[in-house]
Amino acid sequence: MIAGLDVVRLNLSHGDISDHLTTLARVRETAEAVGRPVAVLVDLPGPKIRAGSFGDDDVMIESTSKIRLVPGEGLSDASTISVAYPTLLDDLRPGSTVQLGDGAVSMTVTGVTDEAALAVVETGGRTSGQPGVHLSSTVVRLATPTPEDLVLAETMAAAGVEFIAVSFVCAAADVERVADVVGSRALLVSKIETQAALDDLDAIIAVSDALMVARGDLGIDCPIEEVPHLQKQIIRDCVAAGKPVITATQMLESMITAPSPTRAEVSDVANAVFDGTDAVMLSGETAIGRNPVAVIRTMARVAARAESEASYQQWANKLGKMQREFRHDVDAGDQITMALSRAASEAAIDADVAAILCCTRSGRTARAMARFRPVARMVGLSPDPKVVRTMALTWGIEPIKVDTYSSTDEMVWFAVETAMGHGVADHGDTVIVLAGAPTVLQETRAGLGHKDVATDVLRLVCVD
Repeated sequence: MIAGLDVVRLNLSHGDISDHLTTLARVRETAEAVGRPVAVLVDLPGPKIRAGSFGDDDVMIESTSKIRLVPGEGLSDASTISVAYPTLLDDLRPGSTVQLGDGAVSMTVTGVTDEAALAVVETGGRTSGQPGVHLSSTVVRLATPTPEDLVLAETMAAAGVEFIAVSFVCAAADVERVADVVGSRALLVSKIETQAALDDLDAIIAVSDALMVARGDLGIDCPIEEVPHLQKQIIRDCVAAGKPVITATQMLESMITAPSPTRAEVSDVANAVFDGTDAVMLSGETAIGRNPVAVIRTMARVAARAESEASYQQWANKLGKMQREFRHDVDAGDQITMALSRAASEAAIDADVAAILCCTRSGRTARAMARFRPVARMVGLSPDPKVVRTMALTWGIEPIKVDTYSSTDEMVWFAVETAMGHGVADHGDTVIVLAGAPTVLQETRAGLGHKDVATDVLRLVCVD
């Protein structure tokens, strides 16, 4: 956390639920000890097809070799692979691609009989244990979320995590099924890792609280040369919609064992920042890596350096035009929020403000402002500790907990006072205060139980 960690991801595909609950408690204790708002994201396993066990030793599968793929859970070897997927033979056809693990072994189906699918290995490699088997999302029949996912979502929502990531999303309805279980207790992150998800991207963004560009499986389900372009498209669409977006997978992969990253990995992290991503995510680098603290320090340095060179003004100007084009699709409250946040982004430049202070009960005001990627520091102020932690995921927001205030004047006064107390503003500075007028708030899932009626207060305050 001291090195720069903002969000802890718990991968529920590994370990017992009791272990994850123990880790959640440790995260809370440690965050309090170091005085940082750190959110927790749990990653649901989703439907996973696995091969039958290859045993304890690595097995080499040679390129150009012929493989039999059979449905079932028997043992696998270099010539016959069991696949725990009952409709395997119905769903495969000549020309279908099958991959093991993260695509280390790739094969093409040449024929299908009543007993097995026959395939030739295009890319060979070593495999062991029970690797995942990847079939195209256009043919796979496993539904997401699984019944196990819904049980895990209920358990972790009740435990108080901030974010729940839904794996292998194919359509907006998949996210809505998890939302029915979670309610207002956590925000939902849709993992974009299939072609089917790309085909329904606008609807998925609309029902999600955040997205993850899960490049590992995305690079298997789609042509790998498309992944950089898809990354840019997904990030651009999320920023326009005011939804945080995470870029994930193999960002500093070599640091699992090496003390420093490759130059290509450093460029990858920096380019994700230039694309406008809210967060960059580490997986194996910190889960099983030799020096997770060094990895986080490295990523934080690269991200900070990239931010110092990034220019978002052109993006902000374009975003204003985009908002006018799709404003008919949003309600009146959202239109007001969009208009005020855009005005604040322009006022921040005209008045050369030191900071933009976003007072919010749901985090929505802060997320709306972050879309414009302003140069001025942004502070998210909320009386709800959980909302404070959720803002740790959003680009550029420095989250701070404050008290609840009964009037707009009182709220503005104490927002400025809090900013000064945290060294964000000083005497003689000009700051912007954005807020929704205090009122009785109705419950909403995306607001963690709160909804800012609208961001309808914008004040420029000279601190003296």
